[in-house]
Amino acid sequence: MIKKLIVIGLFSILSFSNVHANDSTGYVATGGVEYIKNPNIQMQKENLFISKRQIRVEYEFKNLTSHNIQENIVFPLPKVANSRESDFAHTEALIKSFKVKVNQQPVDVVTHVRAFLLNVNQKGELDWKRDSVDVTQALKTCGLTDQELMNPWTQKLNDEAINQRIYQCQQPMIQKLIKPYHQDEQIYWEAQIIYSWPQVFKANSVTDVQHQYQPLVGGSVYLDDEVAKDHCVDQSFRNALNKMQNKNPPYMGLSYILKTWANWASSIRNFNMLIERDKNELVSLCWKGKIQKINTTQFKVSEKNFKPTQNIDIIFVPILK
Repeated sequence: MIKKLIVIGLFSILSFSNVHANDSTGYVATGGVEYIKNPNIQMQKENLFISKRQIRVEYEFKNLTSHNIQENIVFPLPKVANSRESDFAHTEALIKSFKVKVNQQPVDVVTHVRAFLLNVNQKGELDWKRDSVDVTQALKTCGLTDQELMNPWTQKLNDEAINQRIYQCQQPMIQKLIKPYHQDEQIYWEAQIIYSWPQVFKANSVTDVQHQYQPLVGGSVYLDDEVAKDHCVDQSFRNALNKMQNKNPPYMGLSYILKTWANWASSIRNFNMLIERDKNELVSLCWKGKIQKINTTQFKVSEKNFKPTQNIDIIFVPILK
């Protein structure tokens, strides 16, 4: 996934698929999210609905023991950059649309925000290849608030003012990471929102967890061969492209992380995924199992005792005459 100068939307410059994830257990630590593996709770069912407008997930978790278990459920959103050349579509809409229900009852989630700066290499240059550095605590020590650190998502505050406050922060970690920038140059930094809520899994019982939100959707103006290969475009898809005037049309895409199932016991006993496309639209993804077309706009996947070894990367291509 391209991490620098990401441009979101149908007319973006660089290819990008936004990443979403399954729930997991854990806690929000000063270094970010830490996950806890719990072998005593099994994900018995996952019903996943994916479209460009909404993601809905329904889980059934079974406590395999004879005593109650309390954990924190954490749900990390993707990192979003402050740069306007990394303008994510509908970031605030995702925040407003995120809802959780447990056993059909709404749950209030706790919102955490993390801030990240680019790493630097041994030459003191910005290193785009390494993981960015969590600088949340250092920036808060310098007086930056959660609202300021959340600004790449909300865009409610003056980005230049926040930029200057980062320059003024005298924490050694911050000064080291901003050294490659010239004074008054815009600092590239990222914000991540993490939702969490405490959850009691009752003894020998099934707990139903549901959440939904409007996903972030990326894309590009040009569907090249590499993107087509990465999304397992088949011959019928190519035949449809060949009938179009533009053989390399714009596309939209999103990703969903399934591998976090490994934080739960055993396998997912029943996994169902429904993917919805628009009318007059092509859709493609890589999947090792069977994908069933159930109507003109929806495709279904059903698996038993499922152990995901891959995440989901989907592209949507409008059929243009």
